[in-house]
Amino acid sequence: MIHFDPVATFALSNPKGLAVVDLESDRRWNYSELHAAINRLAGWLVSEFGPASAVRVATLTKNRVEMLVLQLAGVRAGTIFVPLNWRLAPAEIDALAADAQPRILFQEMEFAPPSVLDRALPIADMLALGSVGAEPPRHARRAFDAVSTLLYTSGTSGRPKGVMLSEENCFWGCANFIYGNDVTMHSVFLCDMPLFHTAGLYAATRVPIQAGGCVLISRGFDPEQTLSRLADPALGITHYFSVPQMAARLWNQPGFKPEKLHALVGWAIGGAPNPKAQTERFVNAGIKITEGFGMSETGSNFGMPTHDSALLKRKAGSCGLPFMTVEAKIVDDEGKELPNGHTGELWLRGPCITSGYWNQPETTAKAFSDGWFMTGDAAVKDTDGFYYIADRKKDMYISGGENVYPAEIEAAICELGHVAECAVVGVPDAQWGEVGRVYVIPVPGREITAEEVISHCARRLAKFKIPKSAVITDSLPRTASGKLQKHLLKRRALGELALF
Repeated sequence: MIHFDPVATFALSNPKGLAVVDLESDRRWNYSELHAAINRLAGWLVSEFGPASAVRVATLTKNRVEMLVLQLAGVRAGTIFVPLNWRLAPAEIDALAADAQPRILFQEMEFAPPSVLDRALPIADMLALGSVGAEPPRHARRAFDAVSTLLYTSGTSGRPKGVMLSEENCFWGCANFIYGNDVTMHSVFLCDMPLFHTAGLYAATRVPIQAGGCVLISRGFDPEQTLSRLADPALGITHYFSVPQMAARLWNQPGFKPEKLHALVGWAIGGAPNPKAQTERFVNAGIKITEGFGMSETGSNFGMPTHDSALLKRKAGSCGLPFMTVEAKIVDDEGKELPNGHTGELWLRGPCITSGYWNQPETTAKAFSDGWFMTGDAAVKDTDGFYYIADRKKDMYISGGENVYPAEIEAAICELGHVAECAVVGVPDAQWGEVGRVYVIPVPGREITAEEVISHCARRLAKFKIPKSAVITDSLPRTASGKLQKHLLKRRALGELALF
């Protein structure tokens, strides 16, 4: 049976190398200490549930190192890790727990455990469980391609789904990120994305561990504190991952000085298309910010080459090239592959991709076609092989018979320096069928009018793409990982229009 265990490997080859730091408590583990902590907890899990049990073990906590230890201990013990989103409402958490049916929950005491659970323990006491020096039996592990983590999707489209991920998926997804982002055993990552999300758990945490580097785990994103840490030479951070909205907030943070971030080897952007203007802004300031593409279901799939600043500017707006273990194609509605320059749905295939959704065989079947995962994203490939995510396929709307992709309009609006964030949704229109309605958040301390936004679009976009209305606002509905919830925004837009 194949098993890859990076922590065990580096505990032998680099035992004193710093592996992980909990920034909240300043607790530190080198690879030898992390290996021992994982073994101790894995031994306890085996004693409680038996070897290779596939028992679900959940967490309900903000970011802390214990989450990483529990996931890796579960791999050695044969349990399945289920990190629950603490930002959800109690009824939503109950629904996830009812679906996953965990036997035990490790929680921070500020959060109420799901009502369907019988057993909850304080996560602060978790690392004291088991015996010092314990080791789980080797046969406790499940197969390399067996489910080891259930990662519930952010729910941008409604009901969250439990994505079934194996250590095989994890290994190849992390390998993709490592090879595509110049990650080495000398790399230091800052993780302030939530560890119940693929970006936090895998791209920002498991990636450096698999490479033998170090991850600094924060409680969560705070613009002032994050900027201070990224600029701190004592921390020596080389890599960072964020969604576009986090990058925008850091850029607009008082006291932001690009030269303090020039030591970053790579700043990866994912979770949503990064506006072209934002990429250009960072790269022109000497910060290697690179857009990529990945999903909970697929791991890391695309990235821009980090070594060529001229290329980063020339291809701004692209999510880059497919990583080493990913096959990609763009197809029409019948599944026929399209030539370069034509927009269609992005399909992916490779060992990093999920086997499906927990307890949802019909949804799983609909997500695949002849071994290809259908992402639901509209994309296009240029003649150089670079891919561009046009938008979520379901977010596209049709105005006067023309397909309109909100991300293209949002990218144009973000060229305005006093726009912090924006989002476009399609709404019904008697004349054109559907038209755009844009919501804009101005940069703090700056003002912008709806007329300015529409006028800028008129100068930059085809007539059918120009939003018919613009709303200046101070907030947009987002998931815990920062993704925009367009279904909620569209519901808000329809409600507002109904008032007139």
